[in-house]
Amino acid sequence: MEPRKEIKILIWIIAVFVFAFFMPIENVRFVTAIDATFDLVRWYAREHVILCLLPAFFIAGVISVFVSQGSVIKYFGANAKKWLAYSVAAVSGTILAVCSCTILPLFSSIHKRGAGLGPAIAFLYSGPAINILAIILTARILGFEMGVARTIGAASFSIIIGLAMAFIYRKEERIKKEEQMNIVPQPEKRPMWQTSSHFFTLVLILVFANWGAPSQGDTSGTWYLIWSYKWHITGFFSLVLAWSLIKILKIKWQWVLAAVAVTVISILLSNAFIVNDKLRPLIPMLAGIISLSIITLLDKGDEENREWALSTWGFAKQILPLLAIGVVTAGFLLGSTHDGKTIAGIIPNEWITALVGGNSIFSNLFASFVGAFMYFATLTEVPILQGLIASGMGKGPALALLLAGPSLSLPNMLVIRGIIGTQKTAVYVALVVVMATISGLIYGSLF
Repeated sequence: MEPRKEIKILIWIIAVFVFAFFMPIENVRFVTAIDATFDLVRWYAREHVILCLLPAFFIAGVISVFVSQGSVIKYFGANAKKWLAYSVAAVSGTILAVCSCTILPLFSSIHKRGAGLGPAIAFLYSGPAINILAIILTARILGFEMGVARTIGAASFSIIIGLAMAFIYRKEERIKKEEQMNIVPQPEKRPMWQTSSHFFTLVLILVFANWGAPSQGDTSGTWYLIWSYKWHITGFFSLVLAWSLIKILKIKWQWVLAAVAVTVISILLSNAFIVNDKLRPLIPMLAGIISLSIITLLDKGDEENREWALSTWGFAKQILPLLAIGVVTAGFLLGSTHDGKTIAGIIPNEWITALVGGNSIFSNLFASFVGAFMYFATLTEVPILQGLIASGMGKGPALALLLAGPSLSLPNMLVIRGIIGTQKTAVYVALVVVMATISGLIYGSLF
């Protein structure tokens, strides 16, 4: 037996025992925090995992399997037009379900293969700062205005920070551009329009399945009209997906037809036996996802289809445990707030209000700075911020943390330092923190 390993096991056993022995179950705040934890976990499981997370994993799988890295690089590499390079880099985060650490291998590869510092930094920031799933969750849970502000902020930040880095180190970039070799991307297996069609079909299913209800009493606007027919629209794009599976991915039509039949039967059964309107759509969505997983895993005609399912599973394994930890932590520390109900967590609201309440320079800077060093797994920032806002955090500091936190972390900084050096890393981090602080001040003054 290895002594060190056994000592660590012993320490963990002692720590768990001590916690269990002194667990303050007679303390009202502790018991309430436990209630808040389970309440938030159940709400997330019912409202977001099946309708939101699982479709997003399939979208991420499309990017990792059907779109070659070379094809992505050519749009913002050193030889691309500047406006195109920065535009593509700025919106790349909307299609990448990655965190501040997962983006690092891609950034390193792009940087080493000749991409300019500016576009590479824009990609580095945009990748973890925002993605389709983050847009949906932020707008749905933290409010439409916050979702729009995060989208605009992340896209504009990536361009501004990238341009600033390119300008500061323009001499080095000029030499690099002269010395770099041309990047020849590998040809795509199928036309890009086919891959794009398949990708955006999945995106539209995700968007309309999670289309939020309008404000109470609003029954006249376009938002309400779409919400009224959201499941009809989702069903339509599901049929488009079935067509895409047959025509683009070349999966046997008999298998796709069987998957459609299973989904339709699940709709009939859920309408007949499930009374709760919120739970009713979960059965058909789950049936469709399981059917899609099976037919892609068993497909022998094209190995990429099986890789798509396996890549999707890889994203699920990576993200779901971290998200669960984030939700449990947020519920216990910060409480649970949803559907007009609030359950307090273990941290007193007045502590949070004192540090990040209001819209002062300190509160925004504090939120930006702390967020930059914290590690946020993909999407965990949303439940954490939900609890912070309910506990007294100002809207400005909340946006500041959203713009600084997911894109940076201490592990992220250490790896970036090894790629571009200490000085460039420090400048990059400083730009993110300062811009997040300023954005928080502006947003907080407006809302």
